[in-house]
Amino acid sequence: MGLNIFNSKRSPALSNTPKPCFFQLVGILWVLTACHPTTPSGPARTLHRALGGEPKTLDPNAAADTFSTTLLIDLYEGLTSESAAGAIIPGVADSWTIDSTGTRYTFHLRDGARWSNGMKVRAQDFAKSWRREIDPKFGSAAADDLRLIANAGAILAGKEPPSALGVSAPSDSILAVTLERPAAYFPQILAHPSMFPIYSDAAAKTRSSGEWVSNGAYTLTRWQPGTGIDLTANAHYWDHNNIHIHSVAYRFIPNDSTQYAGYRAGEIDLTDLVPANALPALRQEHPTELLITPLLATAYYGVNLTQAPMSNVALRQALAMAIDRKRLVETLGFGQIGAYGFVPPGTANYSPQSWDWQALPDAERIAEAKRLYASAGYTSGKPLHIRVLLSSNEVIQRTAVVIAAMWQEVLGVQSDLTTEEFQVFLQSRHDRSRWDVARLAWNADFNDASNFLDVLRTRSPNNDMSYSNSDFDGELDKAASMTDTTQRQNQLQRAENRMLSDYPIIPLYYFVSKRLVKPYLHGVVPNPLNHVLSKDLVMDQ
Repeated sequence: MGLNIFNSKRSPALSNTPKPCFFQLVGILWVLTACHPTTPSGPARTLHRALGGEPKTLDPNAAADTFSTTLLIDLYEGLTSESAAGAIIPGVADSWTIDSTGTRYTFHLRDGARWSNGMKVRAQDFAKSWRREIDPKFGSAAADDLRLIANAGAILAGKEPPSALGVSAPSDSILAVTLERPAAYFPQILAHPSMFPIYSDAAAKTRSSGEWVSNGAYTLTRWQPGTGIDLTANAHYWDHNNIHIHSVAYRFIPNDSTQYAGYRAGEIDLTDLVPANALPALRQEHPTELLITPLLATAYYGVNLTQAPMSNVALRQALAMAIDRKRLVETLGFGQIGAYGFVPPGTANYSPQSWDWQALPDAERIAEAKRLYASAGYTSGKPLHIRVLLSSNEVIQRTAVVIAAMWQEVLGVQSDLTTEEFQVFLQSRHDRSRWDVARLAWNADFNDASNFLDVLRTRSPNNDMSYSNSDFDGELDKAASMTDTTQRQNQLQRAENRMLSDYPIIPLYYFVSKRLVKPYLHGVVPNPLNHVLSKDLVMDQ
C-alpha cells in the first residue's frame, strides 16, 4: 500500500485549500514488505503523526530516546501494556502471580500472542532479550531498567555473567522473574520498551533480511531515513480485531512551526509540538484541539565534570544561580515549571526536592552567583568561555539563547552554542572533549523517583556528566533495599539532595506535553508518561 498523502477529512477551521503534501516521499531508500489486512472498522484510513525527531533505533534493547520509544510502543508489546490513560493492563501476559515475599513473579503468556510473521511469542524471547540488554558488552543505555531483577547489579558491574539474571522460562508460556526486593511498580517497568521481547538475535539483523519482525499492534512497512516511518496493522496481533486505524504514517518534523503548518494544511492529524506564538489564537479559536498536560520529565544542563573549567563546584553553582527560571519558563509559554531539582512534581510517593536558595529574592540570588563566580577565579576582564552542545530543536535553541544571555548579563560568561542534528547529537553527547555543558532531558520510563536518580549513578550509561559520588550511590542502594514506602521515600530524597549539592546537573524546567489533535481523531488522553499508542485511537470515517 502506498502512502496516502491527503486527508479525506479535515478540520474546517484549521484547513486550507487542498494542495500536494510537502511531506510527500521521494527517493525511497528501502522498503519492507508486509501483510495489509482489512480492519474491522471499514475502509483503511491513514493516521498522519508528526514526530519531533527521528528514532535512533528500533531495537528495544538499545533505545533510549523518546522518539524511539514512541515508535516501539506501536511496534512491540511487553508482558504488560498501558491503557490510554497510562494505567497498567495485561499485555503479552494475560495474568501473573506474586509469591508471599513479593519478589517472585510468574507470568502466564496468552495463547494468542504472535510475532508479525505468525510465530508464537515465547517466554524464552523475553529472557533472551533481557539477558542481551543487561550484558555490559552490549552497552544498552536502558540497562538500568532491569536493576530490580535479581543479580542485575552484579551483572552491570561485571561481577556476574548475563545468564545469572533472575529470569527463567520453565515453558514457552511461563516466565519466572525473581526481584532483588519487593517493588509494587515492577509491572510499570514491564510496559517500557527496554523490557520488550526480541525476535532473532537483533533488530538490525531483521532489517538486513528485508523483514522486520515485531509483536505489537503494528508492523514496520517503510523507514525512509530523514523523512518518516510507515506502519501497518499487524494481522497476527492478539487484539487485532480492536485496532481501528489500519495504517500510521510518522513524519520527522523537528520544527514546531513546520508541524503547525502541516496540521493547518490537513497533512498532519496529530502533532507532538506546538509553536508558542500560535497559542493565543489556538486557545481562543480552537481550544478543543489543543492538549497541554504536565508529564514526568525534566530538562537540564549536564555539566562535564571530567575537566576544567566545570570541575569547579563553585562555578557550577554560580551558573545554576544565574538562571532566572521564572523568566525562562515565560519564554516557553506553555505553563512549564522552573526546576530547582531533578525529580519532577507528580512522581509517585515522592516530594520534590530543591536547592535551599530557591526562595532567595532575585537580588540576593544574583549577588551570591557573582560571589561564587569570582571565587572560581573569573572576572569581567577574565570571563569564562563555555561550550554548550544542543540538538537542533527550535525550543531547545531558543532557551539556550535565553540562558546564554542571562549568564552574560549576570556573570559576563561567553557562551559558544553548537547545534547538531538529533542523531549526531546523540553521539556527540558521549564525547566530553566537545562540550562543557550539554542540554539534556530525562523522560520517565516509569513513575518512580529511582528512574530519575539512577541516571546519576556512577556506572549509569546515561550519566553523560561522569558524575561519581560513592555516598550518593550508597544512598540509592539503601533505598533499593527498603520495603517501607515512607522510609524509601525519605532515603531517595536524601540521595537527591546529596547529588544536588554537588551540582553535576543544572535543572531548568519540568516539561508539559503539547499536542494538536484533529476533531475527527479520538482517544488521545493525557497521561504522565506522554505515551499515545496508535492502537488506542479512532478516526471518524
